[in-house]
Amino acid sequence: MTEAVPKISVRGLHKSFGPKHVLRGLDLDVGVGESLVVIGGSGTGKSVLLKNILGLLQPDRGSIRIDGQEVVGMPRAEREQVNRKFGMLFQSAALFDSLPVWENVAFGLIQGKGMDRKAARELAIEKLADVGLTADVGNLSPAELSGGMRKRVGLARAIATTPEILFFDEPTTGLDPIMGDVINDLIVHCVRQLGATALSITHDMASARKIADRIAMIYHGEIIWHGPVADIDSSGNDYVDQFIHGRAEGPIRMEVRSA
Repeated sequence: MTEAVPKISVRGLHKSFGPKHVLRGLDLDVGVGESLVVIGGSGTGKSVLLKNILGLLQPDRGSIRIDGQEVVGMPRAEREQVNRKFGMLFQSAALFDSLPVWENVAFGLIQGKGMDRKAARELAIEKLADVGLTADVGNLSPAELSGGMRKRVGLARAIATTPEILFFDEPTTGLDPIMGDVINDLIVHCVRQLGATALSITHDMASARKIADRIAMIYHGEIIWHGPVADIDSSGNDYVDQFIHGRAEGPIRMEVRSA
């Protein structure tokens, strides 16, 4: 029996910025329909990994395959076709301040798929309802929204094009614990509703435990542990144990610049 091809497969990924070697031969697989959360401290390479998979950065060397298709070095037109499979919730929601909420949600439908504006608006209102926002919110400007509402609108935009793969960049950053849990619940609901594959990066363990099927920890540009979310508390890995309990003492040393 042949093994299923991972939705995302990363092998031997390296990325440096000048003398700073951020990714050091990283390997990672995300299965079809799986929700994988990559945890790790600031500066460990989480965001760089995500940007390489999205094509926002080019790796120095290594392989990234989407549905078995190599995307490193892929011509731009072909890469844009692959990227149509993606939906993304950015850390700051990254809404367009000049557009009303509904048009933010419908942006990929209008600009990417050429959908008629009236039909796109109707679909945007449906997606806002999916994340618990009423139709009248669609007429507001992003500046009128609270932090939690901005995240919800960002999530509605991410799911509007019915993507096969959803990416979440620190989805609960800047939110209080209750609103963070609301967003986590919405992520779980939306991923299941779409039947999508999800890859998230976060340092928020409450979020990781809620939205992950499997967790992988990145440290110094490599995956040092991965396993089912239920196994995280018995990982047997001192680095993982220190991180998930937020202990100052342990093998992970925070880099502190001298004045």
